[in-house]
Amino acid sequence: MPLLTPGARAILLAFSASSALFTSSAVLAQTATPQAADSSTTAATTTALPTVSVTADGYTDSKFKATQTQVNKSSTPLSETPQSISVVTRAMMDSQQAVSLADALENVPGVVAQQYGRRGWDDLIIRGQVASDSLYLDGLRTSARNRVAEQLFGLQQVEVLKGPGSLLYGLVMPGGLVNMVSKRPQGSDFANVDVSLGSHDFYQSTVDLNKSLSENGKQAFRINGLISNSNDATDYVWFKNRYIAPSLSLDLGARTDFTILTSYQERNYVRQQGLALSGAVTSNVNGPLPRSLFIGEPGARPYAANQTRIGYSLTHRFDDGWTLNNNLRYQQSQMSGQLVSSNNLGGTSRILTRSGTDQTFEGQTFSIDTNVQRSFATAWGKHEVTLGTDYTNSRELERTLTCSVASLNVYNPSYGASVICPTTLTSTNAKLNDTSIRDTGFYARDKITLGERWQLLAGVRQDRAATYTTSSITGVHSDNASSATTASAAIMVELWRGVRPYLSYATSFYPNSGTAFDGSIFKPETGKQWETGVKVDLDEGRTSINFALFDLRRRNVLVTDPDHVNDKMAIGEQRSQGGEIGVTSDLRNGLSLNAAYSYTAAIVTDDGGQRSTTVGQWLDNVPRHNFTTSARYRFAGELSGWELNGGVHGQSMMRTNGYTLPGYVLTDVGVAYNADRWRAALNVKNVFNTEYYAGGLSKSVALGDDRTVMLTLGYRY
Repeated sequence: MPLLTPGARAILLAFSASSALFTSSAVLAQTATPQAADSSTTAATTTALPTVSVTADGYTDSKFKATQTQVNKSSTPLSETPQSISVVTRAMMDSQQAVSLADALENVPGVVAQQYGRRGWDDLIIRGQVASDSLYLDGLRTSARNRVAEQLFGLQQVEVLKGPGSLLYGLVMPGGLVNMVSKRPQGSDFANVDVSLGSHDFYQSTVDLNKSLSENGKQAFRINGLISNSNDATDYVWFKNRYIAPSLSLDLGARTDFTILTSYQERNYVRQQGLALSGAVTSNVNGPLPRSLFIGEPGARPYAANQTRIGYSLTHRFDDGWTLNNNLRYQQSQMSGQLVSSNNLGGTSRILTRSGTDQTFEGQTFSIDTNVQRSFATAWGKHEVTLGTDYTNSRELERTLTCSVASLNVYNPSYGASVICPTTLTSTNAKLNDTSIRDTGFYARDKITLGERWQLLAGVRQDRAATYTTSSITGVHSDNASSATTASAAIMVELWRGVRPYLSYATSFYPNSGTAFDGSIFKPETGKQWETGVKVDLDEGRTSINFALFDLRRRNVLVTDPDHVNDKMAIGEQRSQGGEIGVTSDLRNGLSLNAAYSYTAAIVTDDGGQRSTTVGQWLDNVPRHNFTTSARYRFAGELSGWELNGGVHGQSMMRTNGYTLPGYVLTDVGVAYNADRWRAALNVKNVFNTEYYAGGLSKSVALGDDRTVMLTLGYRY
């Protein structure tokens, strides 16, 4: 038997444990007495089936409309929160058979995801501003630099906070952030096993098993596992994913909730690097390039990544009304591989010059957030006070080599060229950096309710951050310390029952690393946003309508120094203006709906005095118009168990790196059948096989997904 890596052994042991627990659950269920069944079970029933809807922790697996959110660090309902927060629930993701974070974010207005295509990372833009490094899991930052794509199967829901989020989260880009909520142990026993088959040799098997370990359900164990393999519409591109996430909740008393959260994942893949611009975006005398063309080298070293996480979530409710929340996590990740990217087509427009890159990243991130909350009444209204502190230390070792590789005839490709990397490393052909980012923040927030209608929200935060970088090539060590005070304020009033207009203002802070030509330290980035909107609750909370207008500005953006083109200066400004409207509903007739539209005008307003001005230029890969609709209909009566799923989403044209990409509209359909223990689902995405581009780089364009079909068979116990 071949030797297994430590990660593979961990997965094997965890799956063995899950199998043992699954067997134990089956034996217990088979021997259960009628008295142990749910009160709704008839006397003739001898087996107690767990409900499909999981609600022990406040989340549900059956609704499109979220009932709880974690990202706001408050129990205040979304309809009474004076800022834009969008939530993608587990039910919505399952109805679409979503497999990536980008799939989930297609449901959120104002978000562009996967703009660099299927390169194996999570790329996203929120309200016109890049937010790829603003990813949080259970309220804690994943890392300072996002390298390993998240595993969607392990998430209960995905929450998007739009606009500056520094008050509660410190160093984040002003466009917003994404908080992912992990699946957690529940109070009832269940086991879900699914097998999926799809286009491009897609195969995936998953297990989600939960075992209650106490009579009251507070002590429980849950394990999620996934194995998937697939090829791609592009020749020679493939992906392999392995994931395991055991979690354990302990019963420490009625006033205390404590959950240990762990996960391990491996990703191995070949990067899809898109197509050269000529023959794809622009015309080529030799004709269009085939979308299946691989511009890399099959012999290049594939990417191999692994990521380990361990942490906990603690909540304790004191007798005097204070509540303590404490979250902690340690994360370690590694990723390495080679990519071959496109440069330019030669004079015949057939020969593509290429460049190679050898990359290795090793990182560790430690994050902790602690806050206390209490509600009390005064002569000046009801208050909900939050006082907190958080700390993040994220370190990354980066090794990037600039390599050479032979050209490729894109109309008659012949592979086999070697990727030749330098053996003597210099500052021009390699980057060997050890970078640490540390931040300590203190924040305070007060929500004041005046009478029955008015609500005021105000908060302030103080950050002390530092970036430390050491180059192993030049020996240069740089420290970039910075501090800032950020704040937010909002007012909301309930004009009529369920109709709440609001006005909010928020600022953000993010340190720039490096130095200018004269050796001076860059000023940190700052952001600010005005937002006004209306939140409407209808049909006793089953339907929510959210409307928002915003003006967002980001200053001290790094731009090229016009007098020293190889250096940067922190002087630029970008501005995003627009509006969003979204509707989410779970109607009484079995129809669930999510629909949204956004308009985003994101431009450069200050380019630092470039000789060739970019003022007024659109920000890259940001369409002005974006819309999405998704629906699920569950039949009743004789057709009970059947459901139909479908949706339409698309965007207008967008500009990137000096060229334009056309807009597109995509259609998805699906059908599913749910029995007591079995489930089958068939989904077709991009039904009409529309050819489109997800985004663009300076010398290549990222391909969108073609038509894909996925069939899933599942067993529920």
